[in-house]
Amino acid sequence: MAPSVVTVPESVLKKRKTLEKINAERAVKAVASKKDAKTKRQVIFKRAEQYVKEYRTKERDEIRLKRAAKANNSYYVPSEAKLAFVVRIKGINKLAPKPRKILQLLRLTKINAGVFVKLNKATLQMLQWVSPYIAWGYPNLKTTRELVYKRGFAKVNKQRIPIHDNAVIEKSLGQYGVICMEDVIHEIFTVGPHFKQVNNFLWPFGLSNPTGGFRGKKVRHFIERGECGNREDKINELVQRMN
Repeated sequence: MAPSVVTVPESVLKKRKTLEKINAERAVKAVASKKDAKTKRQVIFKRAEQYVKEYRTKERDEIRLKRAAKANNSYYVPSEAKLAFVVRIKGINKLAPKPRKILQLLRLTKINAGVFVKLNKATLQMLQWVSPYIAWGYPNLKTTRELVYKRGFAKVNKQRIPIHDNAVIEKSLGQYGVICMEDVIHEIFTVGPHFKQVNNFLWPFGLSNPTGGFRGKKVRHFIERGECGNREDKINELVQRMN
């Protein structure tokens, strides 16, 4: 008696063939993506090293100029700040229309919300208008980095997305040459040419109430031992307690 031949349906054979093709394509893509990821990591590391070198050079130049001025019995006046960090500390009820609109433009719609602002004539006038409702000053590199890493969220399609991967940044800002967190920090801190796009990409920072509470009255200006208004580099201490 002849052995029975097991026949496989044509649909099953087609399905097997399709699956084999899909698996082969996936394997090729996986190899390519692994190679791309390795190349990007190298680029990111090189950029990070370059940024660290740039920050250190700038810091050393400041120290050198201060020492040179002191040696000549003179004073060193640093350049005017280009970047401010603004925190809304009050103002819900009985708010006048103009300050309310300015706070909306600054994206400070909630108490303890914070944003980076590029300082120019227009923004300084806006900050002056809403001075009783905000605390602001000039952030240092440490404050900028900690805010972006700890409280940074992306705005993608008007939605608040956690930045869990550099791919989120590259997808939105890759066209501007910003592909990683260090690029974002550098663009913000140095107020680079694409500051506007990078700053709009970041969702307003949601800070906590300061540890130990506010030390003065919110209605008074900072120079009157209050909390509102411009506190220059003292903003770093406040942000450290709110972050």
